[in-house]
Amino acid sequence: MTETTKIALNPNYKRIATEEAFAPQAVLDMYRKLYESHTLGDPGFDSLWGFYSTSKAARPSFIREKLADLDALRIADMDAAGIDHQIIALTSPGVQVFERDIAVSLARESNDVLADAVKRHPTRFTGLCAIAPQAPELAAQELERCLKLDMRGIIIHSHTFGEYLSDQKFWAIFEAAEALQLPIYLHPNTPPKNMIGPFVEAGLDGAIFGFGVETGLHLLRIITAGVFDRFPRLTMIVGHMGEALPYWMYRLDYMHEAGVRAARYECMKPLKKKVSDYLRENVYITNSGVAWEPAVKFAQQVLGVDRVMYAMDYPYQYTPREVLDMDAMDMSLEHKREFYQGVAEKVFKLR
Repeated sequence: MTETTKIALNPNYKRIATEEAFAPQAVLDMYRKLYESHTLGDPGFDSLWGFYSTSKAARPSFIREKLADLDALRIADMDAAGIDHQIIALTSPGVQVFERDIAVSLARESNDVLADAVKRHPTRFTGLCAIAPQAPELAAQELERCLKLDMRGIIIHSHTFGEYLSDQKFWAIFEAAEALQLPIYLHPNTPPKNMIGPFVEAGLDGAIFGFGVETGLHLLRIITAGVFDRFPRLTMIVGHMGEALPYWMYRLDYMHEAGVRAARYECMKPLKKKVSDYLRENVYITNSGVAWEPAVKFAQQVLGVDRVMYAMDYPYQYTPREVLDMDAMDMSLEHKREFYQGVAEKVFKLR
């Protein structure tokens, strides 16, 4: 089939895509301006948005156009791919590359743009709230406002100027998210400048590998810092089949226990549970960008069918034929319905 072939909606389940990106044109313009100013000093941002902002190749041109649209173009692409509903969030790196006051204002403006689109298309779109971790207390206030806008979760694009949410100065965000029962989608960012060098040298800093390594590290830092012990009802989501963490659970448990027992690191303290327990109980994963049956099944096996959900990663990986690959998985209808529909309805309170 070609990418323009329309895929019929499936009468047996809704296809809910849970990691779909947008960006107001004003934000895209600010990314380009920031890149061209060379003032940020972040090689990851320069690599990512230097490419997407300036390249005239077909793929980045397509992505720029589709990121900025929250109406006819996006819905036409959803219909062509058989997608019933999108969970939409501000694209990476969100507002996390701007100075504090600009970031706070831009997050608010972006949330208003998305909320308006959800009002126009309530059966097709659900929004996640963008925040500025640079200002944790104000971010918590924005979450309260977003709840009134009917946002169903939070998007955070991993590190902020190389700082991680495992630092307790950010924990007001976790406290608010838990209290408001809003899941946090921990989305990738390029590795920070003290980490990215070997990735850029090999062209591996972006979605091909660097994203997953950096975001998987971030989630592990959150777990081992005791965030889920402090906030046991907090829910987080990671994409791309869990940024590889499901496949490391056995070793993570073994080595974390060994490290604590040996007191090798002052920062590594005992936890109430095993690392794998937090992954099973506090974390959901999506298959964004990984339309691969063996990976989906393995994650369902080790995390639970009720922890794995579908995502397309639109518009960065808009490949409608992958929907057919997922439809064709050798899986019971019950489990396939959970993957496409049931888990997302539960996590984002769509029912």
